[in-house]
Amino acid sequence: MFLTLLKCKLHRAAVTHAELDYEGSCAIDSDLLEMSGIRPYEQIQIYNVTNGERFTTYAIRAEAGSRVISVNGAAAHKASPGDRVIICAYAQMSEEQVELFKPTLIYLNESNQVTGTGDEIATQAA
Repeated sequence: MFLTLLKCKLHRAAVTHAELDYEGSCAIDSDLLEMSGIRPYEQIQIYNVTNGERFTTYAIRAEAGSRVISVNGAAAHKASPGDRVIICAYAQMSEEQVELFKPTLIYLNESNQVTGTGDEIATQAA
């Protein structure tokens, strides 16, 4: 049996652009792509913390060091500059692989600067 697990995420990234007339995708600073393990053209899920929208698109490269998070094409209707989003990629793996796997978690501030990293989400208290 294969399970789908969180591979990596950019937590609370700030949308810098929403380009309706750009070819659909989400442009992400190349440095953030490399740090997170998200590959260009990989399917991603975006969860908009600001307005509750959730949608699927794919990642493309933005200039390294730019801190750009640009939601493009039809998805531009679902996010605005300044919105805080969680960008996730998932992977399928066998039950054996799951036992050894740790996700890559990248935490960002309102300027898309990295404030922390991790490989485990703390247990939520009741």
